[in-house]
Amino acid sequence: MKEPERLTPQQFELFQKFIFEFCGIKLDPTKITLVSNRIRRRLLATQCPDFSAYYQLVTSRAGAAELPEFIDAITTNETWFFRTPSNFEWFKNTYLQELLREKAEGKREPHLRIWSAACSSGEEPFSLAMCLSEASVSLRGWTVDIVGTDISESSLALARAGLYKKRAMQEMDDARIRRHFTEEPSEIFRIRPTIQNMVAFKKHNLMKPMNDKPFDCIWIRNVLIYFNRESKAKVIENLVRSLASGGYLVVGPSEGIYDMLGMLQKRGTFLYQKQ
Repeated sequence: MKEPERLTPQQFELFQKFIFEFCGIKLDPTKITLVSNRIRRRLLATQCPDFSAYYQLVTSRAGAAELPEFIDAITTNETWFFRTPSNFEWFKNTYLQELLREKAEGKREPHLRIWSAACSSGEEPFSLAMCLSEASVSLRGWTVDIVGTDISESSLALARAGLYKKRAMQEMDDARIRRHFTEEPSEIFRIRPTIQNMVAFKKHNLMKPMNDKPFDCIWIRNVLIYFNRESKAKVIENLVRSLASGGYLVVGPSEGIYDMLGMLQKRGTFLYQKQ
C-alpha cells in the first residue's frame, strides 16, 4: 500500500483540534508538512494504513498507549543550555543575593524551590543547577529543589539520561563545559552527577494545575508562543497559583503574554513578581 504523502487540510484540522483540546497547543497551518512527516513515522510503528486510521486510533480508548508517542512526535523541540544568558545572570547574581539578604533579615526560611515548566530535554533546569553550583554566594544549609516538567515522555527520558550533543552548548565556554560535563565518544557530553542529582523530572501538562508545594521561582520560556490566548490564560492561571508569595515568574521574549500578567508586578523585561 502506498504511504500517504501529506495530511489533507481536513485531516490536519482534526489533529489540530485534538491536540489543542488535549494540551493547549495550536498547530499553525503552515506546519502541515512538518506535522505530516512526524505523524507518518507513527503510521509504520502502529501499522495504521493511513492518517485517518491513525487519528481514529489516538482519539480512541484503545489508543491510550499510543497517545504519549503522538504527543512526543508533535511537540518535541530543540533547545540549548543558558538560552538567553541575561536570564541566568539575573538568577545567579541578583536573585541569589536577594535570597540571602531576606534570610539574614528573617524574612524567609532557608528553602528554595524552582520550577522549570516545559523543560524539554533538561537544558534549562540543568543550567539553573550549574548557576547554583558556580555562584559566589553560598547556600550551604539551604534546602534546594529544582523540578523540571514536560508533557513529552521522550524529552523527559533525554533529560534523565543527561547526554547532550555539542550544539546544545552554544552559549557555554570550554571551561564551563569541562566543569560540568564529561566527554563521551562521538562528541557526546554527559552531565556530571553533581549537577544531574540536583534536578528532579516529572511529566506535567501545563493546562492542568501543578499539585505541588509553591515555588519561589518559575521559568516558562519559549513555550507559550505555541498557545492561543485562551490556552495562555489558563496556563498563566495555573503558574501564578503555584507561585509563592514574593516569588518570581521568568518568561521568554516571545511568549505574547505581557498584557496578561496584570496580577504580577513587573520587575524587568522578562521578570514578574507575585506580591
